[in-house]
Amino acid sequence: MQIFKKPNFQFMKYKFIALGISAVVIAIGLINISAGKGLNMGVDFAGGTLVQIRFKSVIPIEELRQSLGEADLGASKIQEVEKGEREYIIRTMLPEEAEDQELEAHVLMGNMVVDALKTQEDQSAVASGMQDLNVIERDRLRTLIASSFPENAETSADAIINLRQSAELKGIIESFDQLEQAGIDAEVLDTLKDKTFLGSMTIKRRETVGPQVGQELREKAAQATVWALIGMLIYIGIRFKFAYGVAAIFTLAHDILVTVGILSLTNREINLPVIAAIMTIVGYSLNDTIVIFDRVRDNLKTLRKLDFESLLDASINQTLSRTVITSGTTFLTVGTLFIFGGEVINDFAFTMIIGVITGTYSSIYMSCSMLTFWKKIFKPKKGLGK
Repeated sequence: MQIFKKPNFQFMKYKFIALGISAVVIAIGLINISAGKGLNMGVDFAGGTLVQIRFKSVIPIEELRQSLGEADLGASKIQEVEKGEREYIIRTMLPEEAEDQELEAHVLMGNMVVDALKTQEDQSAVASGMQDLNVIERDRLRTLIASSFPENAETSADAIINLRQSAELKGIIESFDQLEQAGIDAEVLDTLKDKTFLGSMTIKRRETVGPQVGQELREKAAQATVWALIGMLIYIGIRFKFAYGVAAIFTLAHDILVTVGILSLTNREINLPVIAAIMTIVGYSLNDTIVIFDRVRDNLKTLRKLDFESLLDASINQTLSRTVITSGTTFLTVGTLFIFGGEVINDFAFTMIIGVITGTYSSIYMSCSMLTFWKKIFKPKKGLGK
């Protein structure tokens, strides 16, 4: 199936407009990083504790912030997962003067966040020795049930936890009647009513990273990116010529800066999956660029009468169908992940979407534009072929 039949677009005619747009986007992103919101570093890199909590009812962020402030946790960042979904992500870190403390301190901070957001009823129930059935872990629940019904402990605990984590309840058991409808034995249910209560919230996710680990991960991520770029420069320099390698590295740097800038502007969290997405973008963009470069090198032998910019246009047009098909199918995949994949991989999918768009655009305009500038500035005697 042919998407384009003998396309003849003059891409290089608009190279300065494309460069100007890229420069503006990158500049806005860098200004926001340095003087604006900055980068929203995740727990992976900043260290600290992330707690994702779902409540029985919608609670305004201002009320959550007030409760955290009363517990000396006012610096915590609160993010609503989805409007009206009663679910929030709270990130908290130790004060600067305590950043050198061990991982246990960060775990305690996470416990303080959870305690600060409990209602008075929840706190009173816990103080009386009862367990919160919306928070209790599977092993502890088994132990609790086993004290009265050892033969039913494992199956009952598994059934309750699975019910709580089901798509229907989303982590919150609102009534003991729901347990009865799920088939929990009546005697076990009576015991649970005596020893447990249904709290006002549930913890859906909890991550804790010590400060030393976060710093090490930041360093490793930066090193991985730099070494990847160096390796690509060497490979393309050997495979083609040094000019092609410089153009490719410029293109990849453009893709990274645009992507990171947009992540900063949208306040997306920078975590390990996002770094994985950025590295994937680097490989994706490079692959697209090499396809065009390979056609440019072939055309330098067969289309000698064309000026260099016309030759670049011809090379891009000859590979345009392949570029559109590849980018289109990839975009459909990451778009599906973004819409239906859930919040856990949402930042990864969003980064991939930006990368696919940016990588396709830069392979056409950034990489080929750099070749024209290299040829005009350095005027290589043997041209850019090999």
